Amino acid sequence: MRKILLFIALAACYIAECQAQTQFNERPKLVVGIVVDQMRWDYLGRYYDKYQEDGLKRLINKGYSCNNCLINYLPTVTAIGHTSAYTGTTPAFHGICGNAFYKNGVKISSCEDHDVSTVGSDKKDASSPVNLLATTIGDQLRLHTDFKSKVIGVSYKDRAAILPAGRSANAAYWIDTKNGQFISSTWYMQELPQWAKDYNVQMKKNKELKKVGKDVGLYPLCGHLIADMAISALKGEQLGKGEETDMLCISFSQTDVIGHEWSTRGERTDEAYLELDKDIAKLLKAFDEQVGEGNYLVFLTADHGAAHNFQFMEDHKLNGGAFKWDEVFSVEAAKKLAAKFHLTKNVIKDCLDYRIVLDKDAIREQGVDEQALRDAIVEELLNTPHVAFAFDFKKAATAPVPEMLKERALKGYHHDRSGDIIFMLEPGWYGFGKWSSPVGTTHGEWNPYDAHIPLLFYGWKVKHGATSREVHIVDIAPTVCQKLHIQQPNACIGEAITEVIE
Repeated sequence: MRKILLFIALAACYIAECQAQTQFNERPKLVVGIVVDQMRWDYLGRYYDKYQEDGLKRLINKGYSCNNCLINYLPTVTAIGHTSAYTGTTPAFHGICGNAFYKNGVKISSCEDHDVSTVGSDKKDASSPVNLLATTIGDQLRLHTDFKSKVIGVSYKDRAAILPAGRSANAAYWIDTKNGQFISSTWYMQELPQWAKDYNVQMKKNKELKKVGKDVGLYPLCGHLIADMAISALKGEQLGKGEETDMLCISFSQTDVIGHEWSTRGERTDEAYLELDKDIAKLLKAFDEQVGEGNYLVFLTADHGAAHNFQFMEDHKLNGGAFKWDEVFSVEAAKKLAAKFHLTKNVIKDCLDYRIVLDKDAIREQGVDEQALRDAIVEELLNTPHVAFAFDFKKAATAPVPEMLKERALKGYHHDRSGDIIFMLEPGWYGFGKWSSPVGTTHGEWNPYDAHIPLLFYGWKVKHGATSREVHIVDIAPTVCQKLHIQQPNACIGEAITEVIE
């Protein structure tokens, strides 16, 4: 009898060990990351009753929602948001410090690369992830599977397709608005695959696309094109059909373009999100058919939110306004600085995302005390109406600024790429430049309207539920990597969201 009981106990232990081992090595066939550009968290509730059952409602009602997901760095802009979600870290470590930033003293776009060429059109400006310093979820997946996994990015914007997919991705595709086609670069390939060529042929026949031309981003049509291209990639590359887990990184950009032009309220924004809902439903249906329901893992988030239009705020007696850098600060401050330091050349090179970039060459040529100049600029900023805080990155430790704001600013600071001085505006105020729309909006600040974003997980081994615990955009990557049982990205500072893992 004892022998029988011992045999049963040993057998039970063996079975439990085998099950644990199987679970540890078990992965979905496909991982899908969806980023909705400029989607505020409250849009999930604002349009909930109008969403269809098999689109965003399916993710909300059957997935897991992190209702208090915040961006924990500054500035809150597109290139940084996409990168941080997939790398699990911030600009201080991944190096993508804005949609445009200065690198070695030269202003570049986030994906600018003069050593590659465009594939799919005669566009001269080519793009790649060359400026990205850290690995992404996709990079780690490919490393773990000895590069057998396929990772592909698709978006309207180059940065929204390239940066999520990572440096080792198989491909990234974005739209060349000049010829209305999806293109790539020689970083990934020498020629578009046949399935991509076939989809571009279909796009040429699209009468609606011909009508809108270069302004495709201002229409929900742009989202339909992205969804259809993603599905073409899914089928063309047979994603989720191989031995290893594949990854598809999708970003919808039309919501951002429309928001910048027409803000957070109105028929155009309403239409954009209801049409987006249809695109999500179409994608989920394709994943069900191609990979099988329950065999894929999806996360949906945003790269940033957006402020309400300043006139809308004023009309409703709420605080807000347009901060016109060129008119309010740079001209008057330049005069004062010139008089104080006897300047003959401008010493402020640029202002990007509320960060001032100094012209170090001009400062040296004129024999100016750089630290005294920095102090004077900070003082001028603090005396400027509607500037709430300002500090020199070199003096962050002693700056009289709330620790939370200093921490976010420093997480967004890279010594070579983030400028020299940062300032924050009063709530409701935002930068308004020559490219801004009077009835539109923008983003970039720490406030909840810019930093509170949706985060939904759905599919493979995701239980239904929600949490109001504070989590961050950088927690997405370690959460996905832990579910996949792969190493997190190499500069990851986020923490896995245990409610989604368990």
